Amino acid sequence: MTLPPLLWGGPPGPRGAPWLRLFGHRASRWPGGRLRGRGPALPLLLLLPHLLAADKPTALELLQLARDPASPQFREGLAAAFSSDELKKGTAVLGQGPKFIWAIDATAAPKLLIDDASEHRMLRVANTSLWYRIGELTTGTSHEYHYIVDGKRFGGRTDVPAYLPESYAQPDVPQGKLSDKIVHTSTIYPGMQINYWIYAPAQYDANTPAALMVWQDGEGQINRDGGSRLLNVIDNLTRQKKIPVMIQVLISPGKVGEKAMRSIEYDTVDDTYTKFLRQEILADVAKQYNLRKDTYSHGIAGQSSGGICAFNAAWFHPEMFSRVLSRIGSFTSIQWHPGQIDGGNVYPFKIRKEPKRNIRVWLQDGANDLENDHGSWPLQNIQMANSLKMKNYDFHLSFGTGTHNSAHGNAEAPIALTWLWRDYDAGKTEQVYEMDPSEKVKPLFRVKLQ
Repeated sequence: MTLPPLLWGGPPGPRGAPWLRLFGHRASRWPGGRLRGRGPALPLLLLLPHLLAADKPTALELLQLARDPASPQFREGLAAAFSSDELKKGTAVLGQGPKFIWAIDATAAPKLLIDDASEHRMLRVANTSLWYRIGELTTGTSHEYHYIVDGKRFGGRTDVPAYLPESYAQPDVPQGKLSDKIVHTSTIYPGMQINYWIYAPAQYDANTPAALMVWQDGEGQINRDGGSRLLNVIDNLTRQKKIPVMIQVLISPGKVGEKAMRSIEYDTVDDTYTKFLRQEILADVAKQYNLRKDTYSHGIAGQSSGGICAFNAAWFHPEMFSRVLSRIGSFTSIQWHPGQIDGGNVYPFKIRKEPKRNIRVWLQDGANDLENDHGSWPLQNIQMANSLKMKNYDFHLSFGTGTHNSAHGNAEAPIALTWLWRDYDAGKTEQVYEMDPSEKVKPLFRVKLQ
């Protein structure tokens, strides 16, 4: 059945500040957004058959049930949505777009903190030890939350993504086609076997050459409603003409026998992997799809080691790739062999000292990313940004509070891809990338001790 729309209530409060009646209580401004109230009660028994028909209610269904928190249906909905372990550990959260619901099983009244902002009181489910809260978070980024129980920090999660509308399948937007898994055995990496997939948007026409984008760790991109939601993003942005019609190549790291090759492929600072893409993978893709050959129409993306891999490809061969998306990029010493080959840790200095490449770069990282014997991920990404800025590259640094996690990058994917492909003109085959004027006026990044 079709659920009725959520009815959010509450007029503006004093001085225009948003407030609400949240089950009979006034709420304060919400960190990253605002809390919302409920509208008139719905006949929740009408929702129960729909809820019971599914293994787990969606965020919107649970939010519907929360409008009558005293009902048995809401209690059953919480139990169906979250495991008892999640509730007891304080890690139960569910959201869609900006709307979220948090729940916890606690004997004492917990307080909820989002992004280390002010405390918010949880509401108790009658006659239970369950507590909940509903509210909105800023979309296009990730968030952290935890609880205060008996005066002590408890539970919570880092890296909770709040997705933009373009990350969800839309009923009026045609979906593209994902190929079956393709297995390839390499000669450039002798004996290495890899898997990859090809995604063609619904607008692809074999008579018209399409742009190209290559994604590392491709197995993480193929589930439409998984963590990345990339296929939904591609469909929606293509329909909105914010990105060109592109063939997406989603390629996984390989193995030689039982030996994992990911770090060798991705973290090594040379052009071996780019040659592998050009001579083996993309040569095969071009036999199936009509691809544009100009670097202006080619992009490459990855996260962690895949992020430095994407930058590697464009750095060594800007005639192949001119648009780079690097998330939590490992610009560190993972494959550094002193006296033999550079590691990714040298890139900030290579950028400053070597001739400028005609590439456009989006970097993303978080303040709580890794710090280990390979280096500092946050500091290296800041160094990358400053180096790109000093050399007048067309770049953007999206820097949040996250850990070494894909949530922030996945949540902002529509923004990053729109920026990366902004001003694209299918009638052109080249462009000299110039720093955006809004970036040019900003100072260099600086680090402050806490």
